[in-house]
Order: sequence, then C-alpha cells, then structure tokens
Amino acid sequence: MSKKKLGLNTICAHVGEIKDEQFKGAVSPIYLASSYEFLDVDVKRYPRYFNTPNQEYLAKKVAALEHTETAMIFGSGMAAISHMFLAFLKAGDHIVVQNTLYGGTSNFIQEEFPKLNIDFTFTDGYDVKDFENAIKPNTKLIHIETPSNPLLTITNIEAVAKLARSKNIVTSIDNTFASPINQNPADFGIDLIMHSATKYFGGHSDICAGAVAGSKEHMEKIWNVSKNLGGSLSDLTVWMLERSMKTMGLRVKKQTKNARKMAKWLEAQKFIKKVYYPGLKSHPQYELAKKQMKGFGAMLSFELVDGLDSVKFQKALKLIKASMSLAGLESTVLNPAKTSHALLSQEKRDIIGISDGLIRFSVGIEAPSDLKADIEQAVNQL
Repeated sequence: MSKKKLGLNTICAHVGEIKDEQFKGAVSPIYLASSYEFLDVDVKRYPRYFNTPNQEYLAKKVAALEHTETAMIFGSGMAAISHMFLAFLKAGDHIVVQNTLYGGTSNFIQEEFPKLNIDFTFTDGYDVKDFENAIKPNTKLIHIETPSNPLLTITNIEAVAKLARSKNIVTSIDNTFASPINQNPADFGIDLIMHSATKYFGGHSDICAGAVAGSKEHMEKIWNVSKNLGGSLSDLTVWMLERSMKTMGLRVKKQTKNARKMAKWLEAQKFIKKVYYPGLKSHPQYELAKKQMKGFGAMLSFELVDGLDSVKFQKALKLIKASMSLAGLESTVLNPAKTSHALLSQEKRDIIGISDGLIRFSVGIEAPSDLKADIEQAVNQL
C-alpha cells in the first residue's frame, strides 16, 4: 500500500518501524553497534553517515509525515538547521531570512555567517513583498518560520515558494511549531522542512534531536556536509524518538484542541492585554492560517495587563510548569526574552516585538478546566 494512502496515525505507528525477524517483537529492535561489516555489503553503515538501521528507518517515518522523498535525523534542532544552511550556502552567497525566528537560529546567523563571508538579510516583515525586496543577485536560500516563535506570525508559504522558484532560489522552513500534524510545507512548494525533534516529535520532554526532510537531490547535499561535521544521534535516542512519534498524531491533535480553547478563554480575561494565536479571529493572518494549516497548533503567547509581573505570575502557577522547552505532554510557560531569545540584543527584541513581559504558553493534554483554574489562582496571588 502506498504511504500516501495511509492514515496519519497509521503512518505514525507503522512507517519506519524495523521488523523483528528473529524474535517477532512488536516494536523495532535497537541496533547499538557503531561498527558494521564492509565486505560484500551494499551499504557501508557508520553512525556518522546517518545510515545505521535505526537512523535509516526513522528517517522514513519523518519523510512520510512531511510528504517528502527522504529525511535525516540530527543531534538537535540547531544541528539540523545549521547543517542545512551550510549545505546550501558558501562564501559570497546571500540568504533571506524572516525577521521573526527562533532566537537560536537568529543568533547562529548573526554570529557564524560573518566568519564564513555569507551575507544575510532579515526581512522587514513577513509578507511576500518583504522577501522579494530582500533578494539579491547572489541569494541562494530563503528561510521562513511559520507559525513563528514566539509571536505566532503566519507567513504565506505558497507565495514565498512561488517567488523563490521564479528566481531559482531554494526554500527552507522551520516547521517545529506546527508539526507535520498541522502543516505540510512540501505540499505548498517548500524544498526543505526542518524540525527541532526535541519538541512535538519527542513530545515527552526527554529527547534532544533534530530533523530535515526534502527531496533526494537536496538531502544528498546536506548529507555530504553532515558526514563531515558529525552531528548524528545515538541509536538509543533514535529508538526513543521513533517510539514517541507513534503517538504524535494523537498527542498533537489533543494539544491543538486544548490550545484553541485556552486562547479563546485568555482573550476574554480582564487580566490579559493581548493573546497571540493564529486560531483566533483577531489574529491578523487568521484566514491565511486556515488556508495552509490543518490545525492552528498548540503554541500561543500572551501578555498580562500592565502592573502584573510575568515572572511572579509564572512562579505562582502550580500545575503549569515554568520550563525552558516546549511541546511536551505537560503545559509549560516561559519568558522568551529570558530564554529562547535571550541571545538577541534588547534592541533586536524590541524591533521584532518580544517584550520582557511576553509569556509563551505550550499547551499540553491536561483538562482545559484545570489549566484555567491554575492561571486564575496564579493571577489572584499578584
């Protein structure tokens, strides 16, 4: 049966599993070897080549979920995106980058690209015209992130892909916030899709990993760079990731449903100044999000009204955890200015609208009534 005909949860549960031919176990066996036979074999397996059995088979699951030909697994999201950038950019090249990005990505570009003589331009906004205006004769790559971290801005995926194709420019996207459950950028023409697999792929706050998916031609270029840089993942962690991804469809759909309920509820509260969530009709790109997303995601951000301290609020929460990462089964909050975007200067944060009081909310699978009660009791303590 064709993978495209399989249901979402069937892909999560079965594509990319390794059949245990010896003992007939129900789950994939783990192959922990770091050394494999090289005589009389077609594939020269080596962990740094990203082709050990567990790596190879998990990549099939990622590719099936993202509707691409193939994929690769990395040691972290930053390993994935940095390898991707370095595969398509060299000295003298130029990249156009969306102005609202994960802080680690922005910092990597600003810190490392000047050392390599790679030119870059952050767009003024996130309309397709902003990307077109930033293109130069030596532009080789356009990178977007939608929904963006942490302001949940929405970029027109199809329009950016069409613009890039017209100028023979490769496109890439950070699809972490949406996950392949809610958005498939390849269907809109994007060439390369990367994820911090630490987030929704793992989903239990116990794995650090990254992934990139794309065509065989594009992924070959990434592999040629990656085998030299050595950013592969241990097979034990790969096995844990494959196990976790079996429930990704169930988890993310529940989290997405909860997030929409929480966003609507928060927007109606007097102690909230603003809520950022693409599933709200008040969001400026609500209609665009409806067009290119299957669900609006489980991430949102909000600001408390003036006078309410965001740090004290987070400390007063009892059920929702103040925690560094996102996308686990449990609901978490953080201040982007103090964590994910702390590497950016105050001036840069001000430009892109990340205030010191902004709170990013990763909604979990808990009962919304319990999350609401926890937020109310925390506000009442302020």
